[in-house]
Amino acid sequence: MARFNDIPAQSDDSPAGLAFAVSAYFLWGFLPLYMKALSHVSAAEVVAHRVIWSIPVAGLVLIFLGRTKDIKEALTSPKILAMGCVTAALISVNWGIYLWAISTNHTLDAALGYYINPLFSVFLGFALLKERLTRLQWAAIALAFAAVVVLTVDAGRLPLAAIGLTVTWGFYAFFKKSLPIGPNQGFLLEVLILSIPAIGYWAYLGGTGESHFSTDMWLLLGCGVVTSVPLMLYANGAKRLRLSTIAILQYIAPTMIFIVAVFVFGEPFGTARGIAFPMIWAALVLYTYSMVRNRDK
Repeated sequence: MARFNDIPAQSDDSPAGLAFAVSAYFLWGFLPLYMKALSHVSAAEVVAHRVIWSIPVAGLVLIFLGRTKDIKEALTSPKILAMGCVTAALISVNWGIYLWAISTNHTLDAALGYYINPLFSVFLGFALLKERLTRLQWAAIALAFAAVVVLTVDAGRLPLAAIGLTVTWGFYAFFKKSLPIGPNQGFLLEVLILSIPAIGYWAYLGGTGESHFSTDMWLLLGCGVVTSVPLMLYANGAKRLRLSTIAILQYIAPTMIFIVAVFVFGEPFGTARGIAFPMIWAALVLYTYSMVRNRDK
């Protein structure tokens, strides 16, 4: 039986890969509902509990896979630890921005950020890796940039939450590719690194009487499951799917976040968003078409 984390990247999609990836994106799509229940808790405190309670979940997965040796080797490698610190810092900031957006009724900004992210990743490939972009990809990036301009002019300021989510997740994915260990091991390494400040901050809150753990214990404990499970499902699904398939599936989560924001949370859509979001959707259609066309050549 193949191990959960040992399946090499494939040229064809597998049913297992599709199941893993779709499950991950649906869980991410429903995540705002869970985090909204914790909106009275500061983003920093929720991030701390996401880190702390992800450790036992991710650790049990690696024990089940028999991959604990990899994490032991990573913890003794200064180079891997340094790279892990970079990705850990980026993912923690991303979580903080996301939680702030949910708790302050800016969930639509979170959806916007994750819609823009694939286009930002393409731009990073051009800027940092000197990858060539097609005309359609440039058109998609230009449309996304124009959409941000529309929102900026309307609000009189940049949509900082959306941009922050885009940039932090884009660079996280970029540096994550260079982390020379498996995705499950990499996630455990990141939360182990973050556990030092997280436990310290939890202790500080307990000492000052500002901790919500006694009143929201089960919700905060559950942060470990809702954080680690979709990340590991995604990581293992991506190994079994083509890049173009992942590119299409990744729109599931922001679309669900968008629906939750408008129809469940009742966030105002407004004229500017009514212009900007269709521009983003058109950009994503161009991007996806370009990727599929290039794959089939």
